[in-house]
Amino acid sequence: MNVSEEASRVWTVPNIISVVRLAGVPLFLWLVLGPEADAIALVVLMVAGFTDFLDGWLARRLDQYSKLGEILDPVADRLYILAVVLGLFLRDIIPWWVAIALPLRDLLLWGLVPILRTRGYSALPVHFLGKAATFNLLYAFPLLLLGEGDGIVATLARNFGWAFAWWGIGLYWWAGVLYAWQVRTLLRDTPRRTSPATDHG
Repeated sequence: MNVSEEASRVWTVPNIISVVRLAGVPLFLWLVLGPEADAIALVVLMVAGFTDFLDGWLARRLDQYSKLGEILDPVADRLYILAVVLGLFLRDIIPWWVAIALPLRDLLLWGLVPILRTRGYSALPVHFLGKAATFNLLYAFPLLLLGEGDGIVATLARNFGWAFAWWGIGLYWWAGVLYAWQVRTLLRDTPRRTSPATDHG
């Protein structure tokens, strides 16, 4: 692949959408913690959820897969979850254990990255269970935000939000267990990659 082809695999439509989605992370935090503009923050989350589907669909439709896209998509998902968890915790909308449970899972998985690199991998492919967990959480948190208030709509949003949250947290951790099992299998079946110094020594 020449330089122009590599560049075209960076500035793809799905990657640009992912970058725009990433820009929404600090915007969401500011809206929730600054002016507490919850309605606009909800719109940001809805757009983020839609673009999460859109960039993957366009990558398949336009045949614009790229290594950068494989990194940007899960990074954007995790940053949104972290931002929403932080924002809702600081607003006293979710308890401390939720604010710890989700980042802790990601922290444990990030700890596996150096192990993956010994086998020549930088990350594992995203599988359906992980995306399903993210889908549930990205529905749960806007509903919990909408549930702040009185009335039947707020009550329904709060109840449905916690239902999605329980499923999302459970699936998120189960996906983490599967990722860890994949790493174990990879370590068992893939030989350690030797360094260039070792190859020429």
